[in-house]
Amino acid sequence: MTDTAAPPAEKPENESTDAPAKKEKKEENIFVFILKLFVIVFIFRSFIFASHSIPSESMLPKLWNGDYLAASKWSYGYTRYSLLFEPPVGDWRIFGSEPERGDVAVFKHPVSHEDYIKRVIGLPGDQIQMKEGVLYINGTAVKREKVADFIEPQSENTTCAAQRFRTVSDDGTPVCRYEQYRETLPNDVSYNTLDFGLGQYDNTPVYVVPEGNLFMMGDNRDNSLDSRAPAVAGGGVGYVPMNLLLGKAQMRIWSSDGSASTFLPWTWFTAARWDRIGDGL
Repeated sequence: MTDTAAPPAEKPENESTDAPAKKEKKEENIFVFILKLFVIVFIFRSFIFASHSIPSESMLPKLWNGDYLAASKWSYGYTRYSLLFEPPVGDWRIFGSEPERGDVAVFKHPVSHEDYIKRVIGLPGDQIQMKEGVLYINGTAVKREKVADFIEPQSENTTCAAQRFRTVSDDGTPVCRYEQYRETLPNDVSYNTLDFGLGQYDNTPVYVVPEGNLFMMGDNRDNSLDSRAPAVAGGGVGYVPMNLLLGKAQMRIWSSDGSASTFLPWTWFTAARWDRIGDGL
């Protein structure tokens, strides 16, 4: 008796054509998924919310260096700067609305077009002036009252403005301590500001806000280059045209003290300022 090998099984006629077709279909599905994801991100980022980081201390005590916030894109209307990648598609503004005094607004710097964030203080036609550190709007002093000092823990993201502000808390933690005042605008919007003593912009001429523009100021009055200074790249912002508005700050969505390392994932959590996350603005 001799062994005979079984004849090789015949391949289905369509096997050679099915594999490339399935691969092509899979690649097509991946492409469609990526395209849909891009469209969703484009719509959300351009028309609903955008995130912004705070890289300085000009808005202390409300916003700290290392905070991340969500800004609503619909609040002041849309321009080409609202769109993802900011395409050069003309100078226009649709569904535009005027901010209210006291809004914390994100906008493009008039010269460098970097993202800035300040508080809306003056509207078109307003007269703005600082006298001895007191804000005047249309000739009337804004209500200002002393409150408890602002105390901020020192960290990688926090350097006290000067040596005289460095101190320690009761438990020995290094902190920065600043005088703090509560301001109340004519429309009853209240917020806290910091005061380092009389500085360069605590006595100013009268600024008359042009039509279509805003007067913006930082809450950290002696550490903010804002509408009190001429618009230059890396410096003051002068009057801010409304078509440079990007959105209204709504909520802190993250905050870090700067001690996190990109390659040490657990430090992303130890560096988080958990008590600051989720607060409305």
